[in-house]
Amino acid sequence: MKQNLVRERHAMLAGMTPDLKDGTYFFCTTKDVTVADALLHCSVAVFREHEGVALVLMEDDARHHGFDVSMPMRRIVLEVFSALDGVGLTAGVATALADHGIPCNMIAAYHHDNVFVPASMAERAISILQDVQREAASAES
Repeated sequence: MKQNLVRERHAMLAGMTPDLKDGTYFFCTTKDVTVADALLHCSVAVFREHEGVALVLMEDDARHHGFDVSMPMRRIVLEVFSALDGVGLTAGVATALADHGIPCNMIAAYHHDNVFVPASMAERAISILQDVQREAASAES
């Protein structure tokens, strides 16, 4: 099914519909390829870096495999079908959160962009992103 992809910055921000997902996530890394391969099925994201394989895991999986769980993150999915060559969504979201002192890790996937924020700041982050969405939508009107 082909989606209508959004490329323009304000349209992406207006349509992003941020959705705070349940659960706690952890960014983990391992140099052990066997461990990384075993976790592929439960990883939300995987990226191979020079230093090792980076994995984003749910709390139970991270704990079970002995990873550091000192920085719990929550996941916000931006429910807009942004084009891979769209410009400005990541910058707009990251800037809005940074302006309020909220760090974020952005992972752009094929269909949606994902924003990971410290668990203790998640409710505030979702509120800020909803405000950004409303402002962008009203500017389009």
